[in-house]
Amino acid sequence: MNLGHNHPAVVAAAHRQIDRFLHSGCIFRYDTIVEAASRLAQITPPAIEKFGFANSGAEAVEAAVKLTKKVVGRQGLVVFRGAFHGRTMGSVTYTTSNAKYRDGYHPVLGSVFVAPFPHPFRWGMSEEQAVEYCLWELNLMFKHEVSPQNIAAFLIEPVQGEGGYYPAPAAFLGELRQLADQYGIKVIYDEVQSGFGRTAEWFASDHYSAKPDVIALGKGIANGFPLSAYGASTEMVDAWPRGSHGTTFGGNPVACAAAIAVMDTMGDLLPHARELSARAFERWAKMATEHPTIGDVRGLGLMIGVELVSDQETRTPDPEAFNHLQRFCLAHDLIIIDCGPDGNVIRFIPSLVTTIEELDWSLDLIDAGLSDYESL
Repeated sequence: MNLGHNHPAVVAAAHRQIDRFLHSGCIFRYDTIVEAASRLAQITPPAIEKFGFANSGAEAVEAAVKLTKKVVGRQGLVVFRGAFHGRTMGSVTYTTSNAKYRDGYHPVLGSVFVAPFPHPFRWGMSEEQAVEYCLWELNLMFKHEVSPQNIAAFLIEPVQGEGGYYPAPAAFLGELRQLADQYGIKVIYDEVQSGFGRTAEWFASDHYSAKPDVIALGKGIANGFPLSAYGASTEMVDAWPRGSHGTTFGGNPVACAAAIAVMDTMGDLLPHARELSARAFERWAKMATEHPTIGDVRGLGLMIGVELVSDQETRTPDPEAFNHLQRFCLAHDLIIIDCGPDGNVIRFIPSLVTTIEELDWSLDLIDAGLSDYESL
């Protein structure tokens, strides 16, 4: 909910649309779905020109993968360890943020190959070393497991979400882009969590020179209404045969009206989001010098991960620190959630409508909660 709870512009747009027209089941085009697609084309990366709509992020990822496989004519997919792409039977195959999401569902889909994603802090490496290691492993995969001529796409989150809030190093995405161009592979960015102002730009891809061929969007797109989208170039979408994919409720008129209101409103909030981000990173950096429990602070914009550890030198994850902090915050009317496979990373994601005063209040409370845990 990047625009916060019940943003008045979104609520008003939904009310107006409910009185006009509720649902078509994609039998015909209506104005809000056309307008939503047109507006997306104005804010997404340059190669993204045409869009389809779905209900959830997982469905958008599934559609992006289906589109790419069909058009490229290959069946292999490279995903990256630590990613979260959804929980449907297809998308759970691409998800490796935590093994629990796959438990009880094997065998998962075939021809999905998992490569490492740079996790410098967790590995005790510099960013440069982590990138070098990941590219070395990827090239070993191409040598030993699958030839790149069998790969349709690299599917990647430019900022890993559930896996621990790790932004992709720019050098890593740049090298992936080069490999993709070299071997005729497409690059799919999963921006379901990182889109619509979450990183204080429209999309995380705005922070990088390496751009995607296909994009999957969701979560903040309609500020709580069930909507997601996937997009690619006109050439790719037009090469997808009619009837290759479909949906009943995807692109619902009311959800699309809400999305248009989000896009009408969000642009004016991005400067404030950048201000909030600068303030948050400044505060977190100071807290990191005062709390031995804070091992790492990372992220982009207002997509900030704070990793809690029991030992700075060994970087040992401390999920109990998070659990204690969550209980402390909840007792004082602040909700925080975790991420990462060990449940030890604070997922700090304030709405873009948060005030500086509210931000400081939340960080003061977290500061007190960490002190309370460290005094035990």
